[in-house]
Amino acid sequence: MTIKSLCIFCGSRVGKNEQYQEEAIKVGEILAKNQVKLVYGGGRVGLMGSLADSVLESGGEVTGVIPESLVSREVAHFGLSVLKVVNTMHERKELMYQWSDAFLALPGGFGTLDEFCEIFTWFQLGIHQKPVAFLNIAGYFDSLIQHFQHSVHQGFVDQALFDKIKVLQQSSEVEDFLSGL
Repeated sequence: MTIKSLCIFCGSRVGKNEQYQEEAIKVGEILAKNQVKLVYGGGRVGLMGSLADSVLESGGEVTGVIPESLVSREVAHFGLSVLKVVNTMHERKELMYQWSDAFLALPGGFGTLDEFCEIFTWFQLGIHQKPVAFLNIAGYFDSLIQHFQHSVHQGFVDQALFDKIKVLQQSSEVEDFLSGL
């Protein structure tokens, strides 16, 4: 399966490690180079903004989906190919799901984890079979991955399900993810 649109969940802050932003920018360049549309949360700040700007500056297409309540708080990115303002977070996640062929989480906070966990729960329930991955920049997701492994060992998650989550260690691996490898 070739991915034509990738939903990326990531922070509205850049974080303390400069690698987070550097790798987000590289991911944006990779998306544009491979003509893969970015679908994301619609903000112009933090990793979200860096990622979107990178795709746009590299000649790519970006669709943002942002709830009305966050337009001013997250500072909506009005320079996107498409910016869809919706009523609720649930509507945001539903549209991002509908408009994407696969999902990738970059570093972020509770919102990033909420979006990733919900989309993977949908995978677990058979609502979709779209690829799901973490970009584990500088080991950001190590403790979360360890928790998921703990869930497997404690009998709450099947190993086969956990194995469906791709864990990428650097932006250069995103290209293989996009081509279905």
